[in-house]
Amino acid sequence: MNGQQRKDIVPGRRVHIVQKQDQRSGKLTEGTVKDILTNSPTHPHGIKVRLTDGIVGRVKQVFPD
Repeated sequence: MNGQQRKDIVPGRRVHIVQKQDQRSGKLTEGTVKDILTNSPTHPHGIKVRLTDGIVGRVKQVFPD
């Protein structure tokens, strides 16, 4: 899953995100979703989330259950 659908992302799910400062390089950060910050059902650049360690970014990849 690519992280553009809000329904695919739930708190506690493992994901790869890209942080704002890493958008140019494309560096991904792995973590567990704490909060979903995007309200719309889809977003072309990825749903914005906050990880359990406080890092905020847009989801680029969702790990399967």
